[in-house]
Amino acid sequence: MKRTPSRWARSVALLAAVSVLASCGLPRVGPNKREIFAGSVQREGDAFIVAVNDRVTRATAIVPALGFSEAFKNAGVVGSDVINPGDTLGLTIWENVDDGLLAADATNSTALEEVQVDGSGFIFVPYAGRIKAAGNSPEAIRRVITQRLEDQTPDPQVQVRRLAGDGSTVSLVGAVGGQGVYAIERPTRTLSAMLARAGGVTIVPEIAQVTVQRGGESGKIWFQDLYEHPGMDIALRGGDKILVEEDTRAFTALGATGTQARVPFETQTLSAVEAIAQVGGLLTSSADPTGVFIFRNEPAEIANQVMGRTDLIGEQRMVYVLDLTEPNGLFMARDFVVRDQDLLYVTEAPFTQWDKTIAALTGSLSAVSTVTTASTALSGG
Repeated sequence: MKRTPSRWARSVALLAAVSVLASCGLPRVGPNKREIFAGSVQREGDAFIVAVNDRVTRATAIVPALGFSEAFKNAGVVGSDVINPGDTLGLTIWENVDDGLLAADATNSTALEEVQVDGSGFIFVPYAGRIKAAGNSPEAIRRVITQRLEDQTPDPQVQVRRLAGDGSTVSLVGAVGGQGVYAIERPTRTLSAMLARAGGVTIVPEIAQVTVQRGGESGKIWFQDLYEHPGMDIALRGGDKILVEEDTRAFTALGATGTQARVPFETQTLSAVEAIAQVGGLLTSSADPTGVFIFRNEPAEIANQVMGRTDLIGEQRMVYVLDLTEPNGLFMARDFVVRDQDLLYVTEAPFTQWDKTIAALTGSLSAVSTVTTASTALSGG
């Protein structure tokens, strides 16, 4: 007579099988919450683990401040009166006779367009000769030309206007509508006006950064700040190099999230809630909302504020914990600022590993049953 195993024996066998599977190590996305806390400094690990609260959000809310130095901001607009080498002038000369020196038949005016000021600062005007233009205003040049022509034609009237220059050009490269070299003209003497002249930016304005290099100094500003705060605009100088590029900051998302990847910032400031949303949220089937972690190397100054200490030196490994199930958990996540190179990691819920264990166990038992059945069939039993 065959003996049926008791219920107790079957339970022991099942527990033994579960233990074996657990010891073998089931697949998972990374460390669980218990293992992360085990690596804290308080437990002789090498990272400070801190629950996020209002004080922590204030201490860590560091957003990169972009803007120009006083040297850039105090530089006045290039003057409109003084002519410089490289400027382009337009001249119009009226003569008070029907048959003038310069005017064609049946006209009494002559237009000399695009008269270039040479490297030595001179221009040439027929019958007036070579005239020093650089260092003079358009009005001074007008008087000189008039004086030289009035001995040859009665009562000449002269108009001098600047068509381009101030003797200066700037170069624009990067994500602009039209890359190239542009002259600083009357309408484009400021950074914002020159960007508009080049066709604006071709990337999302929220993450566009504008860098200006001038000599050995450079300054950077958010494109949005440039237009929302006119006081942050600057006057241009000849030789300025203007670069428009996309924000290069990014964070990494791992664990039980919709996307596991390196994710670029989409706005100037990014909160933990926005970062979670940007990667598709938490996986409802496996994520533990009490185990949302931000891993970061924190400067000693901030780490001391967070920990309420003064003795920490150098960068510190910090792990910030967000519990989205608490009454104010989402508020904390909304207020906590994510920074460049942060690691957002969401742990799996405890039941997930149990589900994996049961799935592996039932799958293994099914396989054994299948093999046993097949063996019995082949033996004719």
